[in-house]
Amino acid sequence: MRPFTYERATDARGAIAAVVRGGPGARFISGGTNLLDLMKLEIERPTHLVDISRLPLSAIEELPDGGLRIGAQAANSDTAADLRVRRRYPVLSEALLSGASGQLRNKASMGGNLLQRTRCPYFYDVASVCNKREPGTGCSAIGGINRIHAILGASEHCIATHPSDMAVALAVLDARIELLGNDGAARSVSVHDFHCLPGATPQVESVLRPGEMITAIVLPPPPAGRQRYRKVRDRASYEFALVSVAAIMATERGVIITTARVAFGGVAHKPWRSRDAEQALIGRPATMATYREAAAHALRDAKGCGHNNFKIELAKRTLCRTLAQVAQEA
Repeated sequence: MRPFTYERATDARGAIAAVVRGGPGARFISGGTNLLDLMKLEIERPTHLVDISRLPLSAIEELPDGGLRIGAQAANSDTAADLRVRRRYPVLSEALLSGASGQLRNKASMGGNLLQRTRCPYFYDVASVCNKREPGTGCSAIGGINRIHAILGASEHCIATHPSDMAVALAVLDARIELLGNDGAARSVSVHDFHCLPGATPQVESVLRPGEMITAIVLPPPPAGRQRYRKVRDRASYEFALVSVAAIMATERGVIITTARVAFGGVAHKPWRSRDAEQALIGRPATMATYREAAAHALRDAKGCGHNNFKIELAKRTLCRTLAQVAQEA
């Protein structure tokens, strides 16, 4: 790990000013559960760290419309355990509890969870070429061992996946991300627009501007229907998703689907909301045949790279099983 300077911020605007003063080498640090690993490997080489972990941004607040505002510094474990989150947004609680370990969830923040970087092994292997780590060098995963890599939304420059479980749940909840900029202005971005697909610039992972800070995640009132998060992984705990599904579904008298929201994790460079699957579900009978048809629509454009071909069928089956479970519980 290379030497760096450090300071602890006491308010959000002061933290932003400190990062701006620090120049391109300055970084915010909160839980540090991903950044410190990247620093040890010299993938991240910050010259100055601004500690934002003690900013007063950890409250979970009721909103007048029935939604919740979750401060960016709220711990993953505290959010998952919050009674309002468990009762009204169980898909978010389940997604948070499926990620990492208990110790990491106690330390990791909600804002930091959104910004964690891919777990592509070639990104972490500094001896390999990687367009995300060193733009313009190439992608070792294409033609390499790509078992965990993307099947949707990838490009010839990068086939990495986004690792967050939480962000997949936020996608079906239509969450918004509150940001505070260097100019003192606040803005709000839909979670659907927050992360970027790789295209020709895989090193650009979100729409965050230089010096901008995540201050909160806003959840609208919970939608009608049952919610579920299902994660398929190589071992039972402390593992990233091969495929995950967040689903919300409501039916009329348990027969006709009236509401459907579906998002996948582990399949793309960002949480993958499938509008095609949702349109194939709404107004149709809640049967396995309908779920299979929706899954076919959702994965219609999926493309494997060899070792990860199995994820296309795995994603279909995971979606069908999740929807069947939601229907059974309704």
